[in-house]
Amino acid sequence: MTKDKNVYVNRELSWLQFNARVLQEAADINVPLIERLRFLGIFSNNLDEFFKVRYATVKRIYEAGKGAKSELGGIKAGDLLKEITQIVINQQTESLEILDAIHTELKEEKIFVVNETKIEAEHHDFIKTYFYQEISQALVVIVLNEDVAIPELKDSAAYLTVKMSNHTGKDRFALIEISKAMDRFIVLPSRGDSDYIIMLDDLLRYCLDDIFNIFQYNSITAHMIKITRDGELDFDSDLSKSFISKISESVKDRQSGEPVRFVYDKSIDDDTLDFLLNLMGIDSKDSIIPGGRYHNRRDYMGFPSLGRTDLLYEKIIPLPVEGLSLEESIFKTIAKKDYLIYKPYHTFSYIVKFLREAALDPKVKTIKITIYRLAQISHVASSLINAAKNGKKVTVSIELRARFDEEANINYAEQMQDEGVNMLFGVTGLKVHCKMCVIEREEGDRLQRYGFVSTGNFNESTAKIYTDFTLLTSDSKLLKDVNKVFNFFEVNYKIYRYKHIITSPHYTKSRLFGLIDQEIENAKHGKKAYIKLKMNSISSYKMIDKLYEASRAGVKIQMIVRGLCCLVPGVKGMSENIEVISIIDKFLEHTRLYIFSNNENPKIYISSADWMTRNIDTRVEVSCPIYDEDIKKELQDLYEISWKDNVKARVINEAQDNNYRTNNKEKVRAQFATYDYYLKKLEK
Repeated sequence: MTKDKNVYVNRELSWLQFNARVLQEAADINVPLIERLRFLGIFSNNLDEFFKVRYATVKRIYEAGKGAKSELGGIKAGDLLKEITQIVINQQTESLEILDAIHTELKEEKIFVVNETKIEAEHHDFIKTYFYQEISQALVVIVLNEDVAIPELKDSAAYLTVKMSNHTGKDRFALIEISKAMDRFIVLPSRGDSDYIIMLDDLLRYCLDDIFNIFQYNSITAHMIKITRDGELDFDSDLSKSFISKISESVKDRQSGEPVRFVYDKSIDDDTLDFLLNLMGIDSKDSIIPGGRYHNRRDYMGFPSLGRTDLLYEKIIPLPVEGLSLEESIFKTIAKKDYLIYKPYHTFSYIVKFLREAALDPKVKTIKITIYRLAQISHVASSLINAAKNGKKVTVSIELRARFDEEANINYAEQMQDEGVNMLFGVTGLKVHCKMCVIEREEGDRLQRYGFVSTGNFNESTAKIYTDFTLLTSDSKLLKDVNKVFNFFEVNYKIYRYKHIITSPHYTKSRLFGLIDQEIENAKHGKKAYIKLKMNSISSYKMIDKLYEASRAGVKIQMIVRGLCCLVPGVKGMSENIEVISIIDKFLEHTRLYIFSNNENPKIYISSADWMTRNIDTRVEVSCPIYDEDIKKELQDLYEISWKDNVKARVINEAQDNNYRTNNKEKVRAQFATYDYYLKKLEK
């Protein structure tokens, strides 16, 4: 084992371990049954994005002929591609076993997912009618011919490969595209107290003779395949094109990117598989993965609930924030003190209320906001358009390159631009990933600033399932710094100084190093020294090395890392004072929270930044200090609740075995305990 492999975990392999934790949720019999299917969908969707981005990046390194061991945690690119493929094959096998087990449990609940061989006579007419009325006219069928180039198959779309055989021995092949526009799960008429569902794939198999009735054949079979393409965006250098045009064209080009993964039904016959691989030019550099009967299992995220609330997580009712009312002026309230919103435990409506109030208030003169990902129907965007219509000067910095949300962001950018909103499209060479808003309101003979800084997107949909902090504030010190970031967007050759917030790309590493160095000094002088971190991912070797240095100095470090973790905790002489856990549960843990002991006078930050090289060096990020003593206490309480989790927390260790944390202490399930924490605050 190389030194690198002892010191760091390869980021791609660590990410696969994170996705294995998602798969654990699908296997957990204590998770409601339909939610387990949805975790299978999340696992599959994650894997699609992994191949589009991370596997594609390693493949590019390999094809460039670079060893790149330093970039890849001590593993050569070619070896890493092979290791990834083997791990994914094993995970896919496990996921199929989990799916089979879930189907068995569904039957016990009198929910039957039937295939084309198990159609009840009573369902025959319904299926045929559904096929002709809802499917047949929109069906895309491609007849294949060895002499004609195969059309570009869509990235991550699933296809049924159809083989028609006859007595002449000359087989005919075709592809049926499983359209994303069609429901993947068709609910059939119930019988008594039993529910029936058929997948679109199997409905098509049942109707193969209807689709191919113009051909002569003795037998017909259908097996599923899926191709995943390189999802990186490549930009041309045509200066005459607008940035929106370049992004739009690049998103379209993604559909014809180089293939990086080919998944096929392992029961397909060898002749058909060879025919397809040759026709599509798939070779050994691509990840060729035998799978089950169904692909695009991400669609299980939309598995119908059938009204069975007993098989779903109980919906939580988002709570009000103590002292903050939707029926009163947000500005008047936060003029007196700061407030913390913790979504989804608190309602996202406070954010929309803030923006709507700004849009209508005659005293509000300017609104500036960053946008990374918007909901499909965005009240945030409509509020900003409303403000522009009311004569406010509205500035929106929107990140058009937010991966896989480019099209939605382009659509809203064009709408807002048409309505007179001043649109900023990022900074050359940097993604704008910070989440913040500042407004200026005329109060007497001066302008008073109000605003918010968040760890996550201003997105109504994800706010229901992602955990994120948002600080509502009128603190002039903080908002003066936030306003400087917007100045940087417009005049980005000038580097500004910030007295309070920490910003990437210019200051995050140095400021965080300074905070860690202070803990090291305190530890050396026998003072209490600790660091508590909560984030999505850590892969920056510079940040990891600094934490190792702190550990060797005796600083106690606790870390809650949901996703990839290239740091190796608990190694004597290197990281023995570092403990890491990961929590995967009902909500997606998305908060970034940094707590530094500072000799028992804690310095606390909420942040948009993970500790990855991109967040530190190639993105605009903001970490915001918390000055309100009540909120500082609240954030420390919330961290301790998460750290005590012994139900959904997994221990991250050198073995990378994803074992659940177990102890003899009272059971704490952090997400449920957090909700209870806020309920109790309201009862006081």
